[in-house]
Amino acid sequence: MRYLIYSLLLICGMAGTTQAAAWQAVQGDVVTVETVSESSNLRLWCFGKRWPAKQQADGRWRGWIGVDLNTKPGELPIEWSDGKQVIARDTLNVSKGEFRISHIQVKKKMAEFDAPTLARIRKEVKALKATYVEPVAATPDVKMFGKPTEGIESTPFGAQRYVNGAARSPHSGIDIAAASGTAIRTPLAGKVLFAGEMYLNGNTVAIGHGNGLVSVFSHMRKIDVKEGAWVETHQLVGEVGATGRATGPHLHWGVRFNMARVNPESLL
Repeated sequence: MRYLIYSLLLICGMAGTTQAAAWQAVQGDVVTVETVSESSNLRLWCFGKRWPAKQQADGRWRGWIGVDLNTKPGELPIEWSDGKQVIARDTLNVSKGEFRISHIQVKKKMAEFDAPTLARIRKEVKALKATYVEPVAATPDVKMFGKPTEGIESTPFGAQRYVNGAARSPHSGIDIAAASGTAIRTPLAGKVLFAGEMYLNGNTVAIGHGNGLVSVFSHMRKIDVKEGAWVETHQLVGEVGATGRATGPHLHWGVRFNMARVNPESLL
């Protein structure tokens, strides 16, 4: 299910001026916003962060904002500036997402960890998180060209996860159940920032697409790319598997946008 909510841009009749727009989003959305400005170097700000913005052929400016899964619902300010002064102010209205509950049962060693295992997990998580801020040459737009594999969505984005009855963090991606060995292809070109085995995530690949976008593919049976390599859109990166903490063969596909945990489907 997609959580992207489309909004209307309100433009004044006077050329070169804009009326404040109220943009709508649900927790986990990537929302597209627009404004009109004669500036050739416009910057987009929200959540205290700068977000990618590009001038379109007709002169309008288009930007993209990632709403983290745990963003508190409410109104948030958006600012467009030229680096010296604010050109326009808009509002982002964030609504609470309707997320389901997910229960899984796994072996005890995948739910309760001794000190060495916990140290390993923390080290691996730290290495993966480092990819979320690694700079990569930007692709033209903030969008994905299809899902990375064919299958059935077994766990949606945002689901409240319970492992052996104990609450865990909300599901920060989508799980796509498919036969072991099913091809995984990157939905957008980018640089391989991480490729290796993790205790919980299993065989994992992280690809930086630029613009602050990073895709993470986990539980793979096989990895077909190496760290540092550049991959093109729809290039094979590996195969679906059940490595790490998995109850069956599937692909976990997560996306970070400027560190925000966002629903991959809102980028399709």
